[in-house]
Order: sequence, then C-alpha cells, then structure tokens
Amino acid sequence: MTERVVRYKEIKGAADCRYDGVSLGEVMLRFDPYDVPTPLARDMRVFQGGGETNVACGLAYTFGLRTAVLTALVDDEAGKNIRNQLRTAGVDTSRIIWFNTARDGSRFSTDGKGTLMNGVNFTFVGKGVIPSSTCYYRAHTPVRELRKGDFDWGGLFGKDGVRVFNTGGIYTLISPTSAELALEAAQAANRHGTFVAADLNYRSKVEPDKNRARQINQAIAPYIGFLVGNDSDLNDALGYETKVAKGAGFEGWFEAYQGTVRKVAKDFPNLSLIGTQWRGATDADTIDWGAVLYDVAADAFHAAAVRRSIPILDRTGGGDSFCSGVLAALLKAKDLDAAVQWGAAH
Repeated sequence: MTERVVRYKEIKGAADCRYDGVSLGEVMLRFDPYDVPTPLARDMRVFQGGGETNVACGLAYTFGLRTAVLTALVDDEAGKNIRNQLRTAGVDTSRIIWFNTARDGSRFSTDGKGTLMNGVNFTFVGKGVIPSSTCYYRAHTPVRELRKGDFDWGGLFGKDGVRVFNTGGIYTLISPTSAELALEAAQAANRHGTFVAADLNYRSKVEPDKNRARQINQAIAPYIGFLVGNDSDLNDALGYETKVAKGAGFEGWFEAYQGTVRKVAKDFPNLSLIGTQWRGATDADTIDWGAVLYDVAADAFHAAAVRRSIPILDRTGGGDSFCSGVLAALLKAKDLDAAVQWGAAH
C-alpha cells in the first residue's frame, strides 16, 4: 500500500481487480416531462441518475467495463426502481446500503411514511429559447445519512481491487458527514493503489455557501489524481477565478482556462490530469461542444475537435459523460488525445 496519490499512468491492470470503476454518490429518480415545462406536464419519463454514479453507468453501459456504485437507498418501490435501472445499465448494485422501513432502531432503518425518502428531481431539458430547469427533492435522502466507517474500504480496494474510484462535488456537499466519507474513501483508494477522479460539479442548490464548498473541496483535492471542472466550477468550488468574457467562444475561453488550470496544478501537485467539457449554447436545442484535458507532468493540453451548432436533446450530465469517457479511454490503455475525444463524444 502507498500513501501517495496514484497517477493516471499507474492505473492497475484489469486482471488484478474485480472492478474497473466504482462510484460514490447520490442516485435519484429523474422525472422528465418531455418537451413541456414541468408546471404544464401531464406525462413524464422516469430515469435514474446522479452526478457521481452516472460515471459508473457510462463506463458499464457504453464501454462494457465492470463497475459498482456506493450509495444508500430506502428499501421501497422507488429504491427498487433505481436499483433495477442501474442493473439494466450493467452496474453492480450489491454494495448499495439499504435502509429498511421497519423502524427497528438499527443503524440503517427508517419508517414507511417518508421521513427518509429516495431522492427525486423534475428536470425539463429546455426547448428553443425556454431554458432548462430542475427541481430537486433531496433534503431527506438516505445517502445523506452515510458517514465514515459505513463501507469496508480494505475489502473493496484491497481484497477485491478497484482500478478507478470516483466521487464528486455534489456528494461531498450534500450533508454534514458526506465530505468526511468521501475523504476517507479517497485516502483509502490511494493507499491501495487505486486511481481517484472527482468532478467538482458545483451546485448552488446543494450548497449556496461557496466558502464552505471551497473549504471542503480544498481538503479533498490533495487526494485526487484526475480533477474535472470547468471555469465556473474551479471558481465556485475551489476559489480560482478565470478572467474570460461571458459568452466567449472556445478559443477565448480556452486561452483563459489554461492559465487557471496551471495555477490549480501548481497548488495541488498530486493532480496528474485536469479537464472539462466545454459548451457554447445557442439555445436549448443547439450547442457548440468541445473538451480539453491537461497532462500536468508534461504541461500539455489536449483538445477535442470543437463541434459547432450541434442539435442536442439533453445536456444534463454532460460533465459526467466527459469524465466516464476519459476514464474509459485510460482504462483501455488509450493515449490522452483519444481520451479527450472519447470524453467529448460520450
């Protein structure tokens, strides 16, 4: 075991591990009202999703890799729906912590009236000039109750073996105990030679206090190998401002972003990769799309081809898809030019 942070070139071989990727985070039921804003909707589609666990889903469903999620659900019909959707994506759900509804006084128990409830969100993707909108119900979810010691890290990272572990800035800020659990996980992963990735993914609805967000993320960042964050995330969640004009095109944004990323890399020398997808929205249906990936040791930026005026159905989870695309390329021994293209395309 090692105390230092694992670099991307040191990712373990598949034969040495049970899992290619494991994600720690929240999973919610997403209600999608098609192309009608939620207040006017009468019919909806149902999906599962979570900022961190979407990475496990992408690695499994798109790239055929072996993944698992670390989360908590109430053992009811909604929880089983989420579980079944994860299984359909090819994700191992055996490590989910279930809260029974018997109110039996045990550590993982609640009642049947919803004192703890599986998270729900209503997400309208936008249409034309009408912007996207999301309404969350996550203040009393079981995953907020998890704390240090709830998972057997030695069994997971040591005995079974994990090549890549990821978490993110939604989960770390979601409760008073979530940051400590994420930090415990990242430290354990590094001790056992597992590469750690995290998406800053700042959401003001989760934590409106940016100072608290920065304090927590700055404490976890020293244990990360691959940091995902756009210019606003790096400012809101870490405190690094990128001076770029609002609405700037890719070229102007990229020039400014490079300077910010180099500052982050200097302050956190444990990082071996920093990157993000880039979006330039025309309206809710059309977008310019790109991605960049910074190799810290080589001081080299890799940029995906910028695709202009692309029709798009749903931008939700674009950063999660970028993260899983990059990680999939690394897990399949591709170079960084391929990794950033996979991240942009996924």
